[in-house]
Amino acid sequence: MPKKNNKSKATDGLTRREFIGKSAVAAATVMIVPRHVLGGNGYVAPSDKLNIAAIGVGGKGWSDIEEVNSENIYGLCDVDSEKLGKAAKKYKKAKTYKDFRVMLEENKSSIDAVTISTPDHVHAPAAMMAMNLGMHVFCQKPLTHTVKEARLLAETAKKTGVVTQMGNQGHAGEGGRLINEWIWDGAIGEVREVHAWTNRPIWDQGIARPKETMAIPNSLDWHLWLGPAKFRSYHKLYHPFGWRGWWDFGTGALGDMGAHILDHPYWALKLTAPTSVHATSTPFNMDSFPMASIVRYEFPAREGMPPVKVIWYDGGLQPPRPEELEPGRKFGSDGGVLFVGDKGKLMCGTYGRGPRIIPETKMREYKRPEKTIRRSPGIHQEWVEAIKGGPATTSHFEYAGALTEMMLLANIALRMQDKNNKLEWDSANLKFTNVDDANEFIDKDYHGGFSLT
Repeated sequence: MPKKNNKSKATDGLTRREFIGKSAVAAATVMIVPRHVLGGNGYVAPSDKLNIAAIGVGGKGWSDIEEVNSENIYGLCDVDSEKLGKAAKKYKKAKTYKDFRVMLEENKSSIDAVTISTPDHVHAPAAMMAMNLGMHVFCQKPLTHTVKEARLLAETAKKTGVVTQMGNQGHAGEGGRLINEWIWDGAIGEVREVHAWTNRPIWDQGIARPKETMAIPNSLDWHLWLGPAKFRSYHKLYHPFGWRGWWDFGTGALGDMGAHILDHPYWALKLTAPTSVHATSTPFNMDSFPMASIVRYEFPAREGMPPVKVIWYDGGLQPPRPEELEPGRKFGSDGGVLFVGDKGKLMCGTYGRGPRIIPETKMREYKRPEKTIRRSPGIHQEWVEAIKGGPATTSHFEYAGALTEMMLLANIALRMQDKNNKLEWDSANLKFTNVDDANEFIDKDYHGGFSLT
């Protein structure tokens, strides 16, 4: 991310956040004392710490806080008072809130950065508000709930200049970098076909909306949990775990794991927007995602690479076992990617783990190229270091937004599978050109006083 020039105005009337939080500060005008000046390795001076607020503190939210707790955990927000209380016991100096809008507005001059670890339907409103207040944002995957939100968040990140990162940790892993380097080296030739799959969902999908009403847990503010979604009565099928399987709150198996799995072909093959998407699935209704689906994307030629087809499988479905794979060798049962090149095949597991050319004899014969991609300290640490003037993040919202757009087109294709066997996508104009009804699902209505403005 380009570093803004604060010049002599940096110390003249600016708040702490306006100076160190809104931009990666240029070394010549740095106000934060570098840690190496004040202490040995690993020492972090108080003035070197960012004020980070967490939106969502349970589950993944808790682990996100733990990953950045070398900084000052300044604020904690959760709609569940029990989870909030647990976090507050550890981070005793942090201010606590149940509504992120109140937290961000009341502390807009003090919070440098936020983590967002909520259900998918709240990601965009929270991230948009934070960015517009000049705060750096780490948001869990998938970046957004809709295609339009992904486009808007990418545009806003670019406009505001804040440091952003999506929480798809495999993007920071060694496996993803090896895949890129090998494919760019021509290890398997030109890739024209990719298969990607996951064993998800591991929650209920393809079911009807529950008819009975359940008592709301005493610790939960259900209306705030619903956030921008239209009202429905509380049920344990929605919260705390099953929300991913419901259209109003989640993005299904592909939304959950696509950011970890499809990320690798998207990155390695330098994919842009697909020209078409086609989906088939098990039966489902417009409340809950199907139990299993297959999605086919078509991508045009780009940067010296040929057109490519990407096929996604979920619900336990997998592509045919490749002939090159030795008998008895595991074929990524929980998820993975198979790259099909004109000179060979390469496969990896979920998060890009364990990439190998197959069969193993070819892997052993392959002379690996030099490592040319900068190695990552971790998806969270990349973000913190970038805020402090280090290298740019690699899953910033401009990249993550485009990846998320591609992923979420599949969910629209699922809704439209009875209308047409292939949806033609015009990315520049953010619309489908051959099935107008599909355009209804690019965006959504917001309820409960929430919006993207």
